[in-house]
Amino acid sequence: MTLNIAFQGIEGSYSHLACMNVFGESVSVLPCSSFMDAFSAVEEGRASHAMIPIENGTAGRVTDIHRILPNTKLTMVKEHFQPVEHCLLAAKGATMETIQTAESHIQALMQSEINLRSWNLGMKERADTALAARDIANSGDNTRAAVASKAAAKLYDLQILKENIEDVKGNTTRFVIFTKEKNAPKYNEDTRYVTSFLFEVKHIPAALYKALGGFATNGINMVRLESYMGQNFNNTHFYAEILGHTEQVNVARAFEELAFYSKDLKLLGIYEADKTRLSHKRGMNT
Repeated sequence: MTLNIAFQGIEGSYSHLACMNVFGESVSVLPCSSFMDAFSAVEEGRASHAMIPIENGTAGRVTDIHRILPNTKLTMVKEHFQPVEHCLLAAKGATMETIQTAESHIQALMQSEINLRSWNLGMKERADTALAARDIANSGDNTRAAVASKAAAKLYDLQILKENIEDVKGNTTRFVIFTKEKNAPKYNEDTRYVTSFLFEVKHIPAALYKALGGFATNGINMVRLESYMGQNFNNTHFYAEILGHTEQVNVARAFEELAFYSKDLKLLGIYEADKTRLSHKRGMNT
């Protein structure tokens, strides 16, 4: 398969950097205006994979993704942890005294909010970090700054007013890679796996407790569980991730119990756990 990676944003964004880190700097990429467009590009065959940010260690989940996951036909095949070091970028001639606003993707603004407020900067949400950088470069306006990467500064010829402005050092965004491939990897006992799935609990008392009980009794580590309401506001939907593979006996038993107390169970993907997850206790425990 010829690699062509779709991502939301433009060149110089963190998603673009993630594509190059995973697939190599010379990989062909397809910038997209939205996450939905990136998913559609793969579904329609215009791209082989989609590089999608799903959560950040500082700002939490990327909310737009959960609206797309229930309907996508794509499969998660890999995870990647991307270090995110934000810079405050501005046009040549601008200073900390001239800038009044900081522009970026909402996640980048959230990840740098404490510092931005300490500098009395207003915050303006943009569709992408690199897009904000490019627009400021084109405007030459010395009252505007962008929160973006060093790569964006170099690409769009902006000066770096401040480096590492993220509020939490070690700031990291977790990406997941989607493709049309449906075949899950065969289980290997020497490999650690992550299984991602969606489910909706039945409208009965203690439904979630009963649905997840099988994971506890079978000794399975659940590393992520997020809820969001459905259209009728009665039944709750969940996105979950466990450490394990469905070919393992204990995992299969847990999913049998989950299926009994839930509905609309959808397996999103089984993939090898990233080395970053395995090297940090935070990534191994709930």
